[in-house]
Amino acid sequence: MKKIRIISELGDDEALLAVAEALRGTYMREVEIEVSPSLIGEEFFDIKRGQYDAWKIVQYYREVFRDDDYVLLVTDKDLYAAGLNFVFGLAWRGVAVISGHRLRQEFYEYPADRKLFLERIVKEAVHEIGHLHGLTHCGDRGCVMAFSNSILDTDRKDWKLCKKCLAKLRLGGILR
Repeated sequence: MKKIRIISELGDDEALLAVAEALRGTYMREVEIEVSPSLIGEEFFDIKRGQYDAWKIVQYYREVFRDDDYVLLVTDKDLYAAGLNFVFGLAWRGVAVISGHRLRQEFYEYPADRKLFLERIVKEAVHEIGHLHGLTHCGDRGCVMAFSNSILDTDRKDWKLCKKCLAKLRLGGILR
């Protein structure tokens, strides 16, 4: 069974442990945490946008991590994907990336809120790993697999999978 490898340049032990616990509990897999201070380099930076290209990141790391594990990259760099102003995260063929950049209240010029940041980063991690398990966006706005077009959408949803998404994982043999 594939394990989940969290590789982070955040250096935020509390956030990484919260993410690991949520992933372990949701997907019933072994989770490992690694810290890598230079995970997302300048080769992924788009100077015109002032953001990092999430597609290039996951494509590059898909080549680096060719084993059977799922890989979740965690950064604080601002991410985008073609056709979108930004993304909180992106997943593709065994590799996902999430960013804490727009999950912090400070980005929206509000006072820091540690509890809210932890809730948001857990939601994004569970969401992107859900994609790696074959889940698509869910129509239930309270499900963690619902698409987040803004931080308000992220705040509206739960960090857990709805019954329909859980059933899909069970049907696919991913969960018992």
